Amino acid sequence: MGKRAYVNSIGAVSLMLSPKKKISKRELKEDALITSYVMFTSFYERNKKNISIAVTVVVVLIIASIVFLKNRADNGERAAVQLGEVFSLYDNGQYQQAIDGAPERNITGLKSIVENYGGLRAGNFARFYLANAYYHLGKYDLALEQFEDFSPADDLLAVSRLAGIGSCYEAMGNYKEAAENFEKAAAKYPQDANAAENMSSAARNYGKAGDKEAAINLYKKIKKNYPTSTFARDADRFIAGLAV
Repeated sequence: MGKRAYVNSIGAVSLMLSPKKKISKRELKEDALITSYVMFTSFYERNKKNISIAVTVVVVLIIASIVFLKNRADNGERAAVQLGEVFSLYDNGQYQQAIDGAPERNITGLKSIVENYGGLRAGNFARFYLANAYYHLGKYDLALEQFEDFSPADDLLAVSRLAGIGSCYEAMGNYKEAAENFEKAAAKYPQDANAAENMSSAARNYGKAGDKEAAINLYKKIKKNYPTSTFARDADRFIAGLAV
């Protein structure tokens, strides 16, 4: 190896082994910040069209949600007002008019309230009254449909719904289905004032369906659980009739 080459080699080694300038923490942070900024601006420039679209979509969704909630609140209030106006017709036994409404008096019928606001609380209550109105008019298939679609808010309304379904099935001659729903109504809320009556209705329909054993067992249960009720006093007579 020549002298120049040797010197160059020594110089290279010396350069490699010589300590580098120490970089401060501040410089490291600044470098990282600059790198991040460059990466972000580069990403934005490449995707700014999509980013703008995404931001626009989010804003539109937020506005739509606010409008939806406001409209829902307004619709709920409107449905409650309409239900209050038509209830007097229902309460007076004017069931067909309660269903159809009275346009000349600017009263919206139960059917329209359910169609327009059935998913709201007041609209759901309107469905319950619509079911009862159909039942009183002998339109049991329509009543059954509304009772089944009704969403009860508590146990008492759940009992009323099941009893309504049972009544429709009994009126249509489907005694087994009637018995099962009356029995569910009695079991749903045993403290209900109508529990003994619902259990008696279940027993009656089991008897009509030919299931005498189920009927007798329910009459015995009425005597045990509701001994002071009129249905308990009549239970022995019904049991004797089924035992024949």
